[in-house]
Amino acid sequence: MLSGIKIVEICGIGPGPFCAMHLADLGADVIAVERENALPLGMTGKPPANPIHRGKRSVVADLKSPEGRDLVLKLIESADVLIEGMRPGVMERLGLGPQDCQARNPRLVYGRMTGWGQDGPMAHVAGHDNNYIALSGALYHSGTANEAPSSPITLIGDIGGGALYLTIGILAGVLNARQTGKGTVVDAAIVDGSAHMMQLMLSLQGRGLLKEQRGKSVHDGSHFYATYRCADDKYVALGSMESQFHALLLNKLGLEDDPRFAKQWDMSRWEELRGLLAEVFASQPQEHWCDLLEGTDVCFAPVLSPREASQHPHMVERGVYFERDGLLQTSPAPRFDGRVQVPGSIPARGEHTAGIMSALDVGDLAAVWKP
Repeated sequence: MLSGIKIVEICGIGPGPFCAMHLADLGADVIAVERENALPLGMTGKPPANPIHRGKRSVVADLKSPEGRDLVLKLIESADVLIEGMRPGVMERLGLGPQDCQARNPRLVYGRMTGWGQDGPMAHVAGHDNNYIALSGALYHSGTANEAPSSPITLIGDIGGGALYLTIGILAGVLNARQTGKGTVVDAAIVDGSAHMMQLMLSLQGRGLLKEQRGKSVHDGSHFYATYRCADDKYVALGSMESQFHALLLNKLGLEDDPRFAKQWDMSRWEELRGLLAEVFASQPQEHWCDLLEGTDVCFAPVLSPREASQHPHMVERGVYFERDGLLQTSPAPRFDGRVQVPGSIPARGEHTAGIMSALDVGDLAAVWKP
């Protein structure tokens, strides 16, 4: 879908590389500029193949050297997009900030990925996914009143509020550049994106379904929208919000005549009812509840690990997961015209350095970028 879109990625950690991978999955030509000796967090020795680099081509460069800076500037002269995830001001100090790059290529969309944003009191402070979503308000209702808020690792912040918002901003910038001939600087901050993702939940305020106190709202306090432990220490998730789905749940569990469940939206009873359902689900293993409830309109699903999810019949039929080179991966999304996109292979670090540099030296753009 994005064939012909040329992207230079200044490799960092987390959401920036995911954004570049997502665009590569959709057909963009991504050249990843990596540091030669950089190692993933907690790693020593030769780094393993990293699925987040699939579909890209890799060059190595020292951006602090004139040669490394010149390589990037030559690449962006014919690129549509640059992606970077440095702290604010770092790219400017390297001579690769938006003004430097857009002076070479006025149509360039300059995508900036940070946690706190390019400005503000926290802009230059270190942080990670859980810090950003804690400050934005997105972490607050994750969990119940009796437990500490728990971050769904990387999903709300790095990916949802970060990488996907950068992706949207880049695509909007590319469309604008095609119409106006002018590039854009995209400031994608995880605090901004994860807060924006809260808008649907904030819409519940007017109906009284979102409370300031944790554990008192429909998504973190009700008995019918909750996660329950089973007898085998596995879990199931309910989302029986609508009255007909709630009635079906009670029918399936043999509780339709229990007067305690008669008033679904009596919030004063939610804690008690949540405890009652916890006892019910703890009485049988997960498989029992899947046999009884899965595939019905109860709004039910088992809580699966990624490996278990990859083997679930629905996920198998849709081809959501695949395994390559011994690594479990997820297929590109969304899909177009009913087809699952086949992602590219994972490059070795610096695999394409010599070829791309040689092509740049002689001005052979056809050899620099994929046709």
